[in-house]
Order: sequence, then structure tokens, then C-alpha cells
Amino acid sequence: MAEIVQLLASPVRRFQGRPGDGPSAAPEGELVELVRVRALLGVAGDRYFGRQAHRDASVTVIAQESLPPGADLSHVRRNILTSGIPVDDLVGSVLVLDTGDGPVRLRVNRPANPCAWMDVTIGPGAWRTLRGHGGIRCTPLDDGILRVGPVTFSIGAVVPAAPPASAR
Repeated sequence: MAEIVQLLASPVRRFQGRPGDGPSAAPEGELVELVRVRALLGVAGDRYFGRQAHRDASVTVIAQESLPPGADLSHVRRNILTSGIPVDDLVGSVLVLDTGDGPVRLRVNRPANPCAWMDVTIGPGAWRTLRGHGGIRCTPLDDGILRVGPVTFSIGAVVPAAPPASAR
């Protein structure tokens, strides 16, 4: 059975500077029971919400099966932690998640590659272990709500990006 294990909507970047200096402190309340997703913008309240540079990566998803025991979203800084969904295999497709409030489609654009911070936040060797299993970067195609708990999911065909206004 698939589920959403954790959700993170953090207003701050914690991984800045050099990993050896350690991450910034986590703000209270960044791990939440539900998130509001906005089409083409991301997770409301998250540090990348509505940022042009992150439009194709504003929602990130990682599988719990990829993480070592004890690691969670506070360590990897992804938005959605799932169980029972092969997220790393979904690049180029559309992941549809529904936790009871209606479906939310996420266009899976590319892998979310791990970085050297993983060796600091999870433990030595985590960066290498997570290569190829660091999750996915997505563009939300719908407004909706996702909650911690059971989730139905499906995998759909790629939805092409809208052409630029100048091409219409």
C-alpha cells in the first residue's frame, strides 16, 4: 500500500555555504500534516514557491525505501516522502497523487540528485548511497491538497509544457 510518510514546507534554505560548516537551524513547523500545492508554482509556504528558477523543480519527491533507517525529509530537504511508489523510475512521466482531496498531477522533469550535504545530515557515505535514488523534481500541474497517510497514485503520460506566449 502506498502512502505519504512525511511532508515538508520550509520557508528557509538550510544547506548554504560549505557542508563542513553544518546546516542552518530548522524552523519550527516545517514538517507538516498537509501541503497546498499550486499549479506551476509549487508548495505554498516553501522556499521555492513561485520562484522562476525553480519552476520545473518546485516540488520534490523521494521514496522512503531509498533512505537509510532514521533519515527523513529534514535530512534530505525534499517536499514529499513516499512509501510504495518507485519515484526514481518516473522521470519523463506524470505522477498523480490523491490523498482524498482530489488528484494532484506532478510532471516529473528530472532526478533530484543528492549532494555532499547528505554526508553531513545523514552520515558518511550517504551521498554515494543516494546517487540514482535521490528522488525527483517536478512541476505541479494542478492546485490541490496532499496529506500524510494513505495515497492512491497512478503514472500517466508526459504532458507537454505550454509553448511560450510568443509562439502562440
